[in-house]
Amino acid sequence: MKKLLAISLLAVMALSFVGCQNSSSDNNSSESSEVSNTSVAASSDNSTTDEAGESSLQSSLGNSESDGRLDFTSYESDDVFYIEKVDYSDGDASYQSELESKCETYEFYFNSDDYQIKAYISIPTAVIESQEPCKCLLYNRGGHWNYGSLSADMLAYMCAVTGRVVVACEIRGGNDSGGIDQFGGDELNDVFRLIDLCENKFSFVDMDDFCVLGVSRGGIETYMTAREDKRVKKIIVAGGASDLISLYNEREDMQEMLRGCIGGTPEEKPEEYEKRSAVYWADEIEIPVLIIHSKGDPKVKYETNAEALYEKLKDSTDCTFISHDDDYHGINPSADSEDIPQILRFLND
Repeated sequence: MKKLLAISLLAVMALSFVGCQNSSSDNNSSESSEVSNTSVAASSDNSTTDEAGESSLQSSLGNSESDGRLDFTSYESDDVFYIEKVDYSDGDASYQSELESKCETYEFYFNSDDYQIKAYISIPTAVIESQEPCKCLLYNRGGHWNYGSLSADMLAYMCAVTGRVVVACEIRGGNDSGGIDQFGGDELNDVFRLIDLCENKFSFVDMDDFCVLGVSRGGIETYMTAREDKRVKKIIVAGGASDLISLYNEREDMQEMLRGCIGGTPEEKPEEYEKRSAVYWADEIEIPVLIIHSKGDPKVKYETNAEALYEKLKDSTDCTFISHDDDYHGINPSADSEDIPQILRFLND
C-alpha cells in the first residue's frame, strides 16, 4: 500500500506542473491570457461562525471535539473560514478507504492582503486522535491560474506518504481564489500567510521542522520562501524553475502568459524576472535544499534551472542534487526510482 500511495502521489502531482499554454481548456488558458481579464475580486462577505467569540475561544483551547478527537472545523474564525471536510475522489474503494484511515482533509479559505484564498489541509489520523503537534509540509503547486489546481486527493496522498500535516493554497486568480496570478509576485504573501496560520492558529502543527515542497512553477515560490522566511527549515524542489529569463527564452508557448502575469518581457521588466529567479540570489538561501530534476525535462530545462542553481548553492548551503537521464518533469514515478525514499530521508534527517 505504501508503494501504491507513492505512485498515486506522483501521478496526481504530474498534473500540477508548468505546462504549455494550450494544455488547459478552462477559461484561464492562453486564449484569455491578459491579466486584466482574469482578475477575481475578493468577496466582501467574510462571514464566520465566530458567534460571541466562541470560535476564537475554541481555537485558543485546543480545538477538539467532545470525544477527544481534533476537530479542524472548530478553527472557524475571522482568519480561517468556509471550512469543509472533503471526500477523496479516487475511484478505487479500497484505496479510498486506505486514505481515509490515514488522514482527514479539509478545504478552507483564508484572508491574504485584500483577497480570499482557497486552501487545503490534510491531517494524519494519528494527529486527529492524539492532538499531539505534528511536523508539517507546505506544498507549492505548479501550473498557473486554474491549470494545475489542487485537489483533496493530492494533499491526502502527500500526507499519507510523509506522515506529516500537509497544507497548500491555490494560486491567486485560480480555482476560486481572489486576485491575479503574478507568477511569483504578490501571491508569495499567501504562502507567508499560510505559514502564519500554521504557527499561530493551528495548534497541531509543530513549527520546529517546517518544510516546503515545490514542483515546477512551485519551485519559484519555494526558493523565494526559503530566502525570506526563516521559519522554513528545509525545502524540496522537483522539476523547479529557478531562472525565469531562461524559461521565457526557452518556452515560446509560455511567453504570452509570462508577459501577462509579470507585466512585460525580461527586457522590459528585468528586475521582476530576476527577483523570481533563485539563480541570481542563490547565496541568500541558507537552509538545506533537495533538488530533483531530469536531464531531458522538456518543460523546465535542466542545465539552466537545476544544474546552474546547484553549482551556486553547493558552496553556500547543504544541497542534495538528484538528476535522472529521462525526460520526466517532476518527481520520477518509475517503480525503481529512489525519489520518494530520498525525499523521506531528507525530510526525516
